[in-house]
Amino acid sequence: MDIQQIPVISVSYNSAELIEDLLRCFRAHYRNPVTIIDGSSAAHYPAIEAVCARYPDVRFIHFDYNIHHGPGMAWAFQNLPLQGQVLMLDSDIQVIAPGFLESMAEQLQPGMYGVGYVNHVNEGGFDVDYAEGAIRYLHPACMLVNIEVLKQWPMPTKHGAPMTEPMLAIHRAGRHELIKGIDWLRNDFRAIETGATRSYLRHDWQGTVKRSGSYNLEEWSTASRTAAEVRLTVLAMLPPAARTIVELGANDGMLARGCVEADPRRRYRSAGSHPDKGRQVDIDALDDSYFRDHADADCWILDQALERSADPKQLLQRIRKFLRADACVIVVVPNAQHWSMQLRLAAGDLQYADVGLLSAVQRHWFSRTSLLSLLSQAGYQMAQGVPLTREPLQNPPLADTWRQLLRALGCDPEQAFQDAQPDTYIIRATLRA
Repeated sequence: MDIQQIPVISVSYNSAELIEDLLRCFRAHYRNPVTIIDGSSAAHYPAIEAVCARYPDVRFIHFDYNIHHGPGMAWAFQNLPLQGQVLMLDSDIQVIAPGFLESMAEQLQPGMYGVGYVNHVNEGGFDVDYAEGAIRYLHPACMLVNIEVLKQWPMPTKHGAPMTEPMLAIHRAGRHELIKGIDWLRNDFRAIETGATRSYLRHDWQGTVKRSGSYNLEEWSTASRTAAEVRLTVLAMLPPAARTIVELGANDGMLARGCVEADPRRRYRSAGSHPDKGRQVDIDALDDSYFRDHADADCWILDQALERSADPKQLLQRIRKFLRADACVIVVVPNAQHWSMQLRLAAGDLQYADVGLLSAVQRHWFSRTSLLSLLSQAGYQMAQGVPLTREPLQNPPLADTWRQLLRALGCDPEQAFQDAQPDTYIIRATLRA
């Protein structure tokens, strides 16, 4: 592949200065096509769009919310017409000399996932100072990937370490040969600590945070941001070949639009509400004829369905009765094991609300293990799973006490503690062989 034809993707947030610096120094050495995935606020994105317009072959794609690094990459991987090698660059990368892309392309062999800066993390995505038993983490700040291989693994997610899910999957599969660390890139990235001379790149970590003041994660606590994150994750999970999609539950028009925009050949159907009267349809009242009429579906999306159904197992079995062997279901389910829910139970604070696990329409609670058990009992197996963690427990004394209690109960304290962090599980399941 011609080095100058490798597409470049960068995710931006609220900093026209960083994008200006990135494009200026990159264009000084390379003419590759660049796509900027932007989630900036209304006060900032026009300036970033104007910067992009000043440089040739730069595409600007804006979302009206902070899409975040992981979901932004996932959207690009799933929706842009990418083939072969693809380069990811952080918006605060500066190219100080040519040759880095040539070096990376030379080391990325066919069949590999990617090359770049590789460090070690634990299963939560936090850096560790040991290698034995740790997860090798390909950092997205500067990574060159084979897009066809990348799509075979979980997509990046909203996380301080957005590549945790795919790296964890590669680690668990024992496929360590799929990623490779590059010595000069490690040297360049650590030069700010070691004082070493850089070869090609300058990267002052958390440049976006320093410019904008924060990651602005509080925006995602609102219902609209939560829905946006679920949409992006579901879109990333959809099989590329899926043409007919049926949704039960949430009736998310934005998800329908995103599916069709990503592939105009797709047909999207929803039973979430009556198309004329605008009211919610009782999914338990749908008879076999409905599921038979949708036997051509490549994927069923169950968002706000299993936990609200009178009989979630029966609902899954009715879908399975007419599900093609190569089709799948994607379920979106809140985590009843979340630490905040456990604390409310311990304190007796069971106040019903309009939304959440204590909403009036909530009929069933699921943990990770009970959700997987339900799928298995209904005749499915998990093909891919993504935990969405918006509010992890960040109180060390409470976390230590929690682990002591779990040990006293005879549980695996680390597994049970980790299962209490996500507030939503999104799982793609296929028919069990």
